Amino acid sequence: MAERYKPPYLVIAAGGTGGHMFPAQALAELMLRRGWRVTLSTDARGARYTGGFPHTTKIEQVSSATFARGSLMAKIAVPFRVLGGVLGMALRMRRDPPDVVVGFGGYPSIPALGAAWLLRLPRMIHEQNGVLGRVNQIFATRVNTVACGTWPTTLPDGVEGVPVGNPVRRAVQERAGASYIVPGEYPMSILVIGGSQGARILSDVVPPAIASLPMEVLQHLRVSHQARDEDGQRVADYYAEQGVDADVQPFFHDIPSRMSEAQLVISRSGASSVADISVIGRPSILIPFAAATGDHQTANARALVEAGAAIRIPESKLTVEALTDAILAVLGNPRGALQMSQAAMSVAHPEAAEALGALVEALVEQKEQAE
Repeated sequence: MAERYKPPYLVIAAGGTGGHMFPAQALAELMLRRGWRVTLSTDARGARYTGGFPHTTKIEQVSSATFARGSLMAKIAVPFRVLGGVLGMALRMRRDPPDVVVGFGGYPSIPALGAAWLLRLPRMIHEQNGVLGRVNQIFATRVNTVACGTWPTTLPDGVEGVPVGNPVRRAVQERAGASYIVPGEYPMSILVIGGSQGARILSDVVPPAIASLPMEVLQHLRVSHQARDEDGQRVADYYAEQGVDADVQPFFHDIPSRMSEAQLVISRSGASSVADISVIGRPSILIPFAAATGDHQTANARALVEAGAAIRIPESKLTVEALTDAILAVLGNPRGALQMSQAAMSVAHPEAAEALGALVEALVEQKEQAE
């Protein structure tokens, strides 16, 4: 009797922010199309981003722990919780061994990567930023491959990275190079997106900057503004009081659609946001998160800025007046805005998911050759 075919098995581990989860989703989509079984290991925060994952992805929630938050006793307990998570995951992997484990950063990726290291399973990490995150710093010397989304990436001595770019979700790929309608005297839109951290300054500065635009611009404008729960109502109220047509939500599930329809994107320069902006091809104003580890958001923005596709405003120089001027520099110059959109696409990596998938399959081949 012929042996029953067993599809290859991938475990993806990612922390609870869009920066980790969106490239993880892109890899899951690709490998499922290639016939792999895929399990996502994340925490409760990450589970909020799983709605876009293919339904055939198995979702496993793990308990994550960080030294950054909590009481003294909670911090003392962190090593024990981490060890328990790693051992528990190792038992699961012994019962159903993955062919490859890929970590995208964040504390929830520790159990899967730690278990893969203990069991000597093929494993790799993908770092979205130009500076390794804390968890990826730990595992950079303990994995077979380090894939890099932003190049160059600062790596530990002796570690060689493989530049692949930052994978974008299929919904973004489907809008790659979407036709750009230049600003003009007809309906226009601005998309405002801020990461899960440090978005308050965008809620403080962006609404008055938009409200300060000349009426000949403002009368044609619609704003989609992503604001944190605690800021949402006051932001929505301000826009309404100023007569600005605005849709304010804590999270947009249709960002690729809104971005493809926008004349301008105002955003933090998180790696996933930069990747989406580049692939779809939109002019942007980028405000790097000043407290980001190693100032990696400034590094993330570099390619778009140097290509002439984005205007970068450091937090220290972000004022209502400066932002209003930057918005007008884009919306008041149709030809320049079109050039910015084309420049954004020139630095895009729409093939990043395929490049990452090739590295995953290469690890399987190396394992088979070693056996």
